[in-house]
Amino acid sequence: MPADQGPVHRHLWALAVVFVGGAAGTAVRYVIEEQLPHSASQWPTATFGINIAGAFVLGLLLESLVRGGPDAGNRRRLRLLAGTGFCGAFTTYSTFALETVEGFRSGFTGVAVAYAVVSVIVGILAAWAGIALAGRVVR
Repeated sequence: MPADQGPVHRHLWALAVVFVGGAAGTAVRYVIEEQLPHSASQWPTATFGINIAGAFVLGLLLESLVRGGPDAGNRRRLRLLAGTGFCGAFTTYSTFALETVEGFRSGFTGVAVAYAVVSVIVGILAAWAGIALAGRVVR
């Protein structure tokens, strides 16, 4: 069986590609979070922006790859590197959840509710926009 066929999780190259993308995504997220700190009473701008940008990029990337052909070869490697690795590590559901809980626990219920609701809705719209853009650009 060729190296890029079969279950991806059984290939060391695939794990390495995801690791490299994940390390890069984590590093970029760390730098952004450090530059935009916030308290429980404030909107978590960094996490919000990261998650929205990540949803858009992932929608754009995956739709582009699907339109480009089967999940094999360079398309598979790009999906694993940029999609699973980079976007998976760049975006952060756990930080989003923790920041929401911190808002509630600190008495900033309005900010916490707004952050949770707006994050989910805008995240879905961002992914949809990425998919729509790929549909227009990649034929």
